[in-house]
Amino acid sequence: MNSLKSIIFDLDNTLLWDERSIDEAFQATCGVVEQETGVNAEHFEHIVRQTAKQLFEQSDIFAWADMIEVTDLEALWGTFTAQHTAPLQKLSEMASGYQRETWFLSLQQAGIERPGLDVRLAQMFAAERRKRPLLYADTIEVLDVLRSRYSLVLMTNGSPDLQQEKIDSIPGLSDYFDHIIISGTFGVGKPDPSIFKHALNLLGLPPQEAIMIGDNLNTDILGAQQVGMSTVWINHHHVEALEDRKPTFEIRCLSELPSIIQTL
Repeated sequence: MNSLKSIIFDLDNTLLWDERSIDEAFQATCGVVEQETGVNAEHFEHIVRQTAKQLFEQSDIFAWADMIEVTDLEALWGTFTAQHTAPLQKLSEMASGYQRETWFLSLQQAGIERPGLDVRLAQMFAAERRKRPLLYADTIEVLDVLRSRYSLVLMTNGSPDLQQEKIDSIPGLSDYFDHIIISGTFGVGKPDPSIFKHALNLLGLPPQEAIMIGDNLNTDILGAQQVGMSTVWINHHHVEALEDRKPTFEIRCLSELPSIIQTL
């Protein structure tokens, strides 16, 4: 590999601990359901997650949302105020109804009849998620080490306003990056090679002088491989990588990254 000049980071579950934020928002919201109705919180959470997924996959916007990687759980709390394209406008129009219907149908399936509780839970879940802008413990330390030596880029899939809200929820996070690329703004998401080529064009670098860091084999790793970039996979869940998307390097947490970067 030639001299490394730029490091491209994924956002969700790479720098930002989105899984934990969502889990804790569910625990808080479903805990209220248990307190008020006696229905087990974990059981009810399972129902809500299943309902949210099914409803989202049945929506007219699903194919486009899946392409830029807006997930059902993001749709459960996002407001989607950015409406500069027809799909984003459609997502914005469906969001509040989708959120309320998810909780309404979940309550119905759990045998709970409480008028107005669906609206309250929809609002509560969104508020609880927004209370939890959680970084991994080593995120800032690693960014501090690397930003003085390399150009840093943030490349994230998702809706422009929701991803920007996540970034802005961590004071100073955006200051680490020379470029921030959001799939909903660009038009396609990882693993499409074009978004990686776009990042390299912004940097004015060949693929050999940049490296992709991410937690998702199917988007971050595969996409970077397709344009000839080296990759670092953060394997949070200790699973085996598929043969056709084996990363160049594998780590368990971000704090392992600087020592790898030093060898390049």
